[in-house]
Amino acid sequence: MKTWCIAITILCAAILSTFIPLTVAAESAQEQREDIMRLAENTLEQLYQMAPGARQAVRDAAGYGVFSDRGLKILMFGSGLGKGVVINNATKKATYMVMGEVQYGLGFGISKFRQVFVFQTQDALNNFITYGVTLGAQMTGAAQAGGQGGSIAGAISVAPGVWVYQITEEGLAAELGVTGAKYFKDNELN
Repeated sequence: MKTWCIAITILCAAILSTFIPLTVAAESAQEQREDIMRLAENTLEQLYQMAPGARQAVRDAAGYGVFSDRGLKILMFGSGLGKGVVINNATKKATYMVMGEVQYGLGFGISKFRQVFVFQTQDALNNFITYGVTLGAQMTGAAQAGGQGGSIAGAISVAPGVWVYQITEEGLAAELGVTGAKYFKDNELN
């Protein structure tokens, strides 16, 4: 059974890579960074229109990250790939990152979504950049930042001091359906 699961995951990743080119080989690293920053700016503007309070949450945070993810799910298995950037609000330093995910659960189709991470503390920001984060089970609900400056309406807590807004084609998601996601530095762009 374990070998079968690995084979399906590899198949999903292979199919996904044919549908979703993350970068064009001819693009320089600088062009890729510019594309990611443009995506981040557009995503933030869309988020601010859907959840006006997000502007202050991002501005007051230690930092934020914006990621674009595309995934494919076939029957019980799925996978996804994405790129993004994390910005330290104090230093304005950008750290370019990649993400990969593996999903388990019944479904079929191609998904596309963007995520905006809000890091309320410098430690949460530094830990994310240094170690990435692995998101586990599906999370749902409206978020209250209990004791940490009120609510972050529309965001979901994924770790202490880390909140995520997920934007789908339908709008702001009330659930975070990413399972087994890992975020790490992009050595080619940093």
